[in-house]
Amino acid sequence: MTQVLVVDDNPDIIEALDLLLSLHGYKVRKALNKKEAVLAVSRYAIDIVIQDMNFDQGITSGNEGKLLFSQLRELKPDLPIILITAWTQLETAIELVKAGATDYLQKPWDDIKLLELIAKYSFKNKVSEDVANKVLVAGKATQTLIYQSAEMHALIADANKVAASEVNVLITGANGSGKEKLADHIHQHSLRHAAPFIKVNMGALPHELMEAELFGAEKGAFTGANQAREGRFEAAHGGTLFLDEIGNLSLAGQIKLLRVLQTGEFERLGSNQTIKVDVRVLSATNANLSQAVKVGTFREDLYYRLNVIELHLPALNARKADIIPLAMHFIGSEYSLSDDAKQFLMSNTWQGNVRELENACKRAMVFATEHNITRNDFNNLQKNKPTQNEKQQIEDALIKHAGVIKHTANELGYSRQALYRRIEKYNIDVNSLC
Repeated sequence: MTQVLVVDDNPDIIEALDLLLSLHGYKVRKALNKKEAVLAVSRYAIDIVIQDMNFDQGITSGNEGKLLFSQLRELKPDLPIILITAWTQLETAIELVKAGATDYLQKPWDDIKLLELIAKYSFKNKVSEDVANKVLVAGKATQTLIYQSAEMHALIADANKVAASEVNVLITGANGSGKEKLADHIHQHSLRHAAPFIKVNMGALPHELMEAELFGAEKGAFTGANQAREGRFEAAHGGTLFLDEIGNLSLAGQIKLLRVLQTGEFERLGSNQTIKVDVRVLSATNANLSQAVKVGTFREDLYYRLNVIELHLPALNARKADIIPLAMHFIGSEYSLSDDAKQFLMSNTWQGNVRELENACKRAMVFATEHNITRNDFNNLQKNKPTQNEKQQIEDALIKHAGVIKHTANELGYSRQALYRRIEKYNIDVNSLC
């Protein structure tokens, strides 16, 4: 049954939509604010969201709706989101549609139009998820490693040796360098390649949800847990679990993770029934975990359990021989690179690593007037280079992209998690900027 999440601070509107959708065979989940909405999408298999643009009394700017939209897309990038908006937030709603929202309806909404949108987009989303799940279960390779440098040849040789074993692996490296792709490569070359490969981005989850995400939760274990939920360890049974941004795991979560690595056993939140699994753990971080151990924010015993083997992925500017092959891969067979474009790419520092290079190539294809991309087509990249301090650069990019984290991160060459950390570090108020 399709699950629809309705997010509105007005109980009357929620009840009206609950009645309408229930009568047409949909399972409705309700959220009165942003926190409840994020919790619901994190916990349940939500197929489509209907969200208001404001959630606090007297607020009419629509900025709350923008923030929630960004948070939900961080958790589930392909989640269809329909905006319900008053006339005063119409411009903001259109902005979000351009940023990836499914559609918008003005209040009072047309019931028939709303039902048509839900039927259309929940079906599309279900088909996409089914296809993705079939690929995942089949264990087919989903990532391609493009490299030519001696550094990467040596690293992949080590990765192939490690893949054949059952030891846990810690992958280190800067943001955007390709740690997830390396983890995928290890899984696909392991004896577990036909079993599930489950990925968890610890940097994208609120701390209070991490344990439930990893270990599952029983009905009633916390507010909003209306049904039992399988955790990622259970989902990865027999296969591989990839924990990205592992340094973000809370100390309480670290204790439970250590136990699983030692015994293969854990309990869901709210349960005393022990579950035993067979899971290989690959983890990744751009943080200095050994330093975190010294200051007491990361357990030493867990560090050594995760770091049986460490594979370090060099920054892109430390393996320059990979730049042109990667760029050729990103632009595809329909485009070519001129000599001056290649020279420009080789001379760039690529602070955002492979992710920044990919984004630069995508922008160059947009600006290219012919199929041979020249240095001039990368001028947009040069214009985006910071001439001020990092905080000001981030604020300018947030304003340019109306606070949409995904687009801001892409322009700056950061991962979304890295951008969130910098927003917190510099105490940037996204709502006030946008």
